[in-house]
Amino acid sequence: MVNNAAYQHHQESIEDISDQQFDETFRTNIYGYFYLAKAAVKHLPKGGAIVNCGSITGLEGSGQLIDYSATKGAIHAFTKSLAQSLVEKGIRVNCVSPGPVWTPLNVADKPPKEVAEHGADTPMNRPAQPEEIAPAFVFFASNADSSYITGEVLTPLGGETTAA
Repeated sequence: MVNNAAYQHHQESIEDISDQQFDETFRTNIYGYFYLAKAAVKHLPKGGAIVNCGSITGLEGSGQLIDYSATKGAIHAFTKSLAQSLVEKGIRVNCVSPGPVWTPLNVADKPPKEVAEHGADTPMNRPAQPEEIAPAFVFFASNADSSYITGEVLTPLGGETTAA
């Protein structure tokens, strides 16, 4: 089972984040993961896997994505905690937490100049394409490839090596 839903909206300051935005971000980004995992567990067999989608912002933060970053940090802790809880059932729980990826979510609320520079600050000077991140999800979903791995947060960052 893959948890991959997110809402983000850049704001210059915490004072600009409305209660409505804060609530929508948490309901989409962490509540959804919790409720889907809770419903899926009773259907997952031994050897099953839950793969969560996090973000490097959950480890490093982001001054313009305060609420989004907080939810991604919550997803990382949720991943590790759920992995500990489900290990005896033989269900693995891991998380893929990429840096910049070229998706509509990542550029939806940015001005064109910033869209053109999305991911340019990575060592590879570009964002990842979704198909470059997808194999990490397949790896974690595959019992043949990752049967001994649970509670991990993988950070595909385009060559960046300073992540936590």
